[in-house]
Amino acid sequence: MQTNSQASQTRHDAVTMRELRTTLFFSVQDQVGALDECLHALKAVNVSMTRIESRPSKVAERGYDFFVDIDARTKEVVECVVEEIKRVKIVRDVRVVSSLGTLESPGGGEGSQGLGQQVPWFPRKVSDLDTFAEKVLEMGEELSSDHPGANDPVYRRRRMEIVQKAKEYRSGQPLPHIDYTEQEKDTWRQVYTRLRDMYPKYACREFLHVLPLLEQNCAYGPDNIPQIEDISRFLKDCTGFTLRPVMGLLTPRDFLNSLAFRVFHSTQYIRHHADAYYTPEPDCCHELLGHVPMFADPSFAELAQEVGLASLGASDEDIKKLAAIFWFTAEYGLCREDGIVRACGAGLLSSFGELEYALSDAPTRLEFEPSKAVEQTYPLSEYQPVYFVADSFRDATAKLREFNTTMKRPFQVRYNPYTQSVDVLNSKDKVQHFARSISNEMQLLASALDHV
Repeated sequence: MQTNSQASQTRHDAVTMRELRTTLFFSVQDQVGALDECLHALKAVNVSMTRIESRPSKVAERGYDFFVDIDARTKEVVECVVEEIKRVKIVRDVRVVSSLGTLESPGGGEGSQGLGQQVPWFPRKVSDLDTFAEKVLEMGEELSSDHPGANDPVYRRRRMEIVQKAKEYRSGQPLPHIDYTEQEKDTWRQVYTRLRDMYPKYACREFLHVLPLLEQNCAYGPDNIPQIEDISRFLKDCTGFTLRPVMGLLTPRDFLNSLAFRVFHSTQYIRHHADAYYTPEPDCCHELLGHVPMFADPSFAELAQEVGLASLGASDEDIKKLAAIFWFTAEYGLCREDGIVRACGAGLLSSFGELEYALSDAPTRLEFEPSKAVEQTYPLSEYQPVYFVADSFRDATAKLREFNTTMKRPFQVRYNPYTQSVDVLNSKDKVQHFARSISNEMQLLASALDHV
């Protein structure tokens, strides 16, 4: 997308300001004035606090964990703040959670010195996804010159109206409701009717199982564009996945990070009516017909989240690999059912032409192996020359987990569905807490087996 230099600089400055955020973590014993002593340490080095959160401590017995955002712009200032807080006797642990767009390598744990090895910042709780609201690569409010609706002022105004709702949305709010026009419904009708007729022949059984449920529970049908609020509630009941509105294309890192929280960013605008069978970008037809049914399947949802969890704090090189894996599974993936190859990728399930092409004899089809998929180049605006076929979603997930062990990230994470947050297993205490939770689950499993 072409922009003028001033607009580009403004966006660059805005992103830079977000990336200069610094978050400190520390644990304190529960006693009167404990937090005041720590905050006094910030004042001693003339650093301002911009946000603070607290929760019961997992480190200090009968204490609290604090996350504090500070306005620190250099590594030296951050190190100075850390040293000041360490001097407070009631503090047990002090770490830099994120600084200057990076996260401290969580290997030091208690008593670690300095900032350590740094890796990219990543969201720690679902509300952190709010930071992605305006970080889109292209489309959204502005359209490229070759977009079918670029010269249609009515379409552009309508896009602006819908995109603005996504821009303003924040976690915990009701999802935006869109009153679709008759023209938009007609475009949806053309797409829905044609694809619906093709699905029995080409779509995987998981997709075919869920689509009628969406028609029953979320008002899917040729004459109605379903609302993402209804769909999100349905998905949450099925697999814990939820939808979130988005302005346009996110960066691969931001998009994949969201999957770790079982959140899928969905556009709400629809392609231009001039050609219902073509779109240069993801739109609600692609999201709601291609992606949503698959996120309602537990095994597929697990595969998607596994990609997301692996992306948290991953290097740029590994993000490219994970994006390729997502491309060849969730976007353009094929699977095998009783010896027959079927489509499971959203890019296929929302495209009449490529759905038929991918299952013809024309393209090359390979067995899904992550190590091979990451080396395969793929075009963005034409049919894929190569597709990968998974034996099952569980098999693909197992292969992905094995592949993830080869990545360079120096720590492990786990998703906590109760708090919708990510735990970084970066200390002995956290690993022991995780081990106890596994032990409790194993005891429950053993008890259940005794009663079977």
